[in-house]
Amino acid sequence: MEEQLCLALLALIIIHYFVRVGNFLHVLNFEHVSRLRLQRQLISYSTRRRSIARLFREKRRALLLNHHLVISRRSSCRSIRSIWAYARSDCWWSHVYNTWTDKEWLSNFRMSRSSFDHLCDTLRPWLKRENTTFRQAIPVENRVAICIWRLATNLEYRSISHLFAVGISTCCIITQEVVTAINSVLKPVYLKHPSAAELRLIVQGFRDRWRFPQVAGAIDGTHITIRAPSENSSDYYNRKGNYSIILQGVVDHRMRFWDINVGRPGKVHDARVLSLSSLYDLGSAGTLLPHWSEAFEGVDVPLFLLGDSAYPLLPWLMKPYPEGGGITPQQLNFNHKLSQARMTVERAFGRLKGRWRCLLKLNDTHITFISRIVSACCVLHNYCEYHNEEYLEGDTEVEEAESVGHQEQVPGQQQPKDIRDALCSYFSRM
Repeated sequence: MEEQLCLALLALIIIHYFVRVGNFLHVLNFEHVSRLRLQRQLISYSTRRRSIARLFREKRRALLLNHHLVISRRSSCRSIRSIWAYARSDCWWSHVYNTWTDKEWLSNFRMSRSSFDHLCDTLRPWLKRENTTFRQAIPVENRVAICIWRLATNLEYRSISHLFAVGISTCCIITQEVVTAINSVLKPVYLKHPSAAELRLIVQGFRDRWRFPQVAGAIDGTHITIRAPSENSSDYYNRKGNYSIILQGVVDHRMRFWDINVGRPGKVHDARVLSLSSLYDLGSAGTLLPHWSEAFEGVDVPLFLLGDSAYPLLPWLMKPYPEGGGITPQQLNFNHKLSQARMTVERAFGRLKGRWRCLLKLNDTHITFISRIVSACCVLHNYCEYHNEEYLEGDTEVEEAESVGHQEQVPGQQQPKDIRDALCSYFSRM
């Protein structure tokens, strides 16, 4: 019995030994397989790294070779640089400048070729640009033509850029530069208060044409339509249902402006625009007009402006009698003669907008620059009138007779009433 137990115990020991030996051999085999797998991964990584390095060296060699070829080509054959833009053709403008007749110039540029050249020569010191390494400067004639075309046609910048072979942004910048030059250079010459000699001609002109004495000019206001401003838009909304700014102008007997005030919101009344202007300050101080008086019906009548019913009655500003049930035939006659003489300012506004169509709708012009454009258009209007440029009646597409405010009756002082009554009596005896 003891021998059997010893044999069984020995058998268990032997079996346990072989199991342990088997497990040990299995572990050794697993470690060997893992070691082989790790070796293969290291070999693969090393191979891939060498391939990437070889590819990088090949690309770098190719880039250096291409760079060397480019440098060699540029040094051997210099070409025209085209960094700024694709080349454009200015054949249209060359054809216009060299072949158009004065009638075609007048119809499209609102002035003859000779007047256009004179305008370019006057603005040349302020508009001329030097050529650079990268591009040729745009000539002054092209710059002025771009601006004039924009003001005269109200064509969008995209279309103008195609006509004159320039970029859209360049077209916009050129327009702003020329407008600024017109206001800086031409305005002091062509739009200014008249001298004593010029004022005598104006007074005589009103007397000869409309038999109205002592008139130094006619005053009125007109709306310049704009898009709704982003700020305080309600202030610019006028009674006609549009957004606008107001141009107040004083003209002589030849429909030439000698004073303007532009930029007040369209909601403001005529009388308020006048009271906020420098013209009113000069008139109130007695320095607007010379103290030239003429006696009518025993009353010394000074020089004055003619306005409509929206304006106050002042010693230097005459307006019609209020029309109602109590008006006399003599007063109606005075109103009629005043209206005839005052029509010169309404006709001037008609010509202004007929020549420069951008004043009809300034859709893509920022509110901060509109006043400068309107001022430049007034200067160009005077420029055309001083150079006796023909006005094409077919250009008139605007209502010439318009008032910027309701016809409020603004009370006047006794002195201007006496002046108006004296003139009324004078006309009744003519």
